[in-house]
Amino acid sequence: MPDSEPGTPEVLQGAGVSPGVGAGPVRVVAGAVPEPPAGSRHGGDAAAERDTALAALEAVAADLEERGGRAAAAGNTAGRDVLNAQAMMARDPGLADGVRAKTGEGVAAARAVFEAFGVYREMLAGAGEYLAARVADLDDIRDRAVARLLGLPVPGVPESDEPFVLVARDLAPADTAVLDPAQVVAFVTQEGGPTSHTAILARTMGVPAVVALPGATSLADGTRVLVDGSAGTVRPEPTDAEVAAALAAAAARASALEESTGPGVTKDGHKVPLLANIGGPKDVEAALAHGAEGVGLYRTEFLFLDRSAPPSDEEQEEAYRKVLEAFPGGRVVVRTLDAGADKPLGFLPAPGEEPNPALGERGLRMMRRHPDVLAAQLAALARAAAGLTARLQVMAPMVTDAAEAAWFAAACREAGIGHPGVMIEVPAAALRAGDLAPEVEFFSIGTNDLAQYACAADRQVGGLARFQDPWQPALLDLVAPAAVAGVPCGVCGEAAGDPALACVLVGLGVTSLSMSAPSLPLVRAALARHTLDECRRAAAAARAARTPEQAREAARGHLPALAELGI
Repeated sequence: MPDSEPGTPEVLQGAGVSPGVGAGPVRVVAGAVPEPPAGSRHGGDAAAERDTALAALEAVAADLEERGGRAAAAGNTAGRDVLNAQAMMARDPGLADGVRAKTGEGVAAARAVFEAFGVYREMLAGAGEYLAARVADLDDIRDRAVARLLGLPVPGVPESDEPFVLVARDLAPADTAVLDPAQVVAFVTQEGGPTSHTAILARTMGVPAVVALPGATSLADGTRVLVDGSAGTVRPEPTDAEVAAALAAAAARASALEESTGPGVTKDGHKVPLLANIGGPKDVEAALAHGAEGVGLYRTEFLFLDRSAPPSDEEQEEAYRKVLEAFPGGRVVVRTLDAGADKPLGFLPAPGEEPNPALGERGLRMMRRHPDVLAAQLAALARAAAGLTARLQVMAPMVTDAAEAAWFAAACREAGIGHPGVMIEVPAAALRAGDLAPEVEFFSIGTNDLAQYACAADRQVGGLARFQDPWQPALLDLVAPAAVAGVPCGVCGEAAGDPALACVLVGLGVTSLSMSAPSLPLVRAALARHTLDECRRAAAAARAARTPEQAREAARGHLPALAELGI
């Protein structure tokens, strides 16, 4: 979307996390619940105060489960799963123990709940990307319980008699999951990121969303705005002509997407398999509905999270087999357990306190300390694939050098898995991809972590967001050697779901692309409208640029058909 002209309101720039266009009046989510005063004391009956606090937590859990049931009834199973996970947080025994301890010390119920959540909040905020993204969920549970205890209105989405754009500091899953897409035309939040539940649920619902928008909550209630979830822009007080043009472009894009079916291929016939990123069997339906040719990233850690012991061999085998059965003759790329850092597991403790877990023992590094866990997973995968026509490929995360690649490949072959691969998400592995290639059969580039490590920029620090831009020329420079190292090389990071960048990646030599299922049609359409030579010229132009913004514009100059899709 072009910059505003003199005299018109400034176009606000955030991060687009769910494509599409929506226009309507702003409705701002009610303000946060106030913090209970420090030093609040109860009247002396610790048992009664404890029971009051725990009853509030249980009421919150029950309400979340009820909302989850409504979400599932409306077809939003992802929303149900999120809300059920939140209900489990509210019922966490450790949290209850913290409340008991605080009320036993004389702390009033509301303050006891607030302080008990504070302990968990600090743990999650410092635990890395996946769990840090759950801090907003934890705050929402806390605020709902505190509001009940203080007799205040529970935070929630405002009522409206017309379709509207929902604006908030951050959206709670409990509210997001039960929204009516016919009523809410777009989401805008001041915080959040691509991995937040707001972003995940927005994509699932097909609602345009922009997150990490500075000053979002300063938009006055009732202000008309135009939201572009692809560009990440919000235009206050758009003209009727601007809204009409944006909606027309969105309609043209939708029409083009309906015509875009079949395998991924460029205009001149160069095949580029388009695969889906999934977290388990529950995501298969959406992948198939959006035309995925297979799975490019099966995040198996979701089988292991929030458990005191690993899942049984039978449980693992069943989960893997369900996915493999869904893609007969197709490819299913499974990432082995990516534990540590942002995904700590109770039964796989870190070797000691790690000042920076993201640079510690995670992924394959952790599995080398616990080879029995890896062996059990590989064996379950081999059994799950037996007798099926899907092509099972298994890759290890956080691989740094050829020795680690060789160790993992040997473990795979010992388990009877013949197609081992590694993820390229450490700059050292990207730079020396030629050393790793002889040890494995394929690479898969995780652009999210590769950007984080290449730019020394924590993905959770909002002030460093510009370094997470996958159009960073330095990141493209790291993709290039891995893409031409001599083995098939896919991309499974968020970058693969950007239609323009997908063309650039293909131009760099990437052989397959994997992304969230809703992103597949637009990427398929973009590739189908450009030749391989155009993709190569776009890649060269992007790498020659000095900034992400210049890289985007330079690439677009060689991808003329993007305009047809409203990109």
